[in-house]
Amino acid sequence: MNKLLLLLLFLISHISRAQDPNFHIYLCFGQSNMEGPAAIETQDKIPNDRLKLLSAIDCPDLGRKQGEWADAIPPLFRCRTRLSPADYFGKTMVENLPSEIKVGLVTVAVAGSKIEIFDKQQYKSYLDSSAAEKPWMIRMADEYGGNPYQRLVDMARIAQKEGVIKGILLHQGESNTGDEQWPAKVKKIYDELLEDLNLEPNSIPLLAGELVGEDQGGKCASMNNIISKLPETLPVAHVISSSGLQAVPDKLHFTSEGIREFGNRYAVTMLELLNR
Repeated sequence: MNKLLLLLLFLISHISRAQDPNFHIYLCFGQSNMEGPAAIETQDKIPNDRLKLLSAIDCPDLGRKQGEWADAIPPLFRCRTRLSPADYFGKTMVENLPSEIKVGLVTVAVAGSKIEIFDKQQYKSYLDSSAAEKPWMIRMADEYGGNPYQRLVDMARIAQKEGVIKGILLHQGESNTGDEQWPAKVKKIYDELLEDLNLEPNSIPLLAGELVGEDQGGKCASMNNIISKLPETLPVAHVISSSGLQAVPDKLHFTSEGIREFGNRYAVTMLELLNR
């Protein structure tokens, strides 16, 4: 009888914490163009009750606590990052989805980092080898407990208690320019991420954005040829074009206008996939 009672209590508890199918979760990761390189302007700060952020770190000045939901108002990544394509991805999604659907963003990114920072077997050796050259990158990674991949997983697991993961957004590649193994490295991270989140293999799309293009004189534009091959290695991957998106003078990062349009392009692709 006691076992039956315990089972009943467990089932009641589980039902009360059941996922809301109308709460769509998106995981966002990468390096500087994902974490937010562009100036945040007044138009970017308008909240929407249907767009939420699960903070990956504590930001007392922003009223955010790690692992808790907040309004998705930029900055979305760390406390002092800037405007990210994830911002306008989320805005465009809620504007075009039925009113009963909410969108939640889980965000982890480290400027200047190679894709190896998200490889759960290699991240430590990568960070150790980068400490002398990029101490600032180490400090950014330390805000995620020194293991950005694990922080992404931990936050995604919290998000899964309330919603359903629908997709992954990636913007990374400047620090891996010329690396022909990049698609395979991304696939490895994708596969391990889904396994760690108890999701079926290849069950959700990954959207990967191009770097600043040749039309803007992008310093790493050659990497777009490698990024374009990602769907050959990971069939559920979709490449988001950066064509025509304005760049700042460093030719590595996008302007605020470019970031807004980039986020919109991510969303347009995701909306098409949801409607299939």
